[in-house]
Amino acid sequence: MKWYHDPALREGLGPKPLYKMYYVYLLIDDKNKKYIGYSHDLKRRYTEHLQNKVYTTKRMNQPRLFYYEAYKNKSEAKLRETKLKQYGSAYVGLLKRLKLTK
Repeated sequence: MKWYHDPALREGLGPKPLYKMYYVYLLIDDKNKKYIGYSHDLKRRYTEHLQNKVYTTKRMNQPRLFYYEAYKNKSEAKLRETKLKQYGSAYVGLLKRLKLTK
């Protein structure tokens, strides 16, 4: 049996990450409505969407996490989110890659 000096490791929480990740994600509901967002805590943010705590996704019916990308810094994630929300070639390219459009 290994003994860890760090209490978090003893409790099974695992080591802390070396750096914080940022996520750009795509939600889709059962009527094919889409939402693009970013967060440093994807699990928490997705839970907020499911609990209707996010104004822009309250009208989505059963949103599901369809896709996400991970970035090492906030500026890269925010830039990617902005490019996708401009609904230009980056957005169309992503939809094609995910086979959500022809």
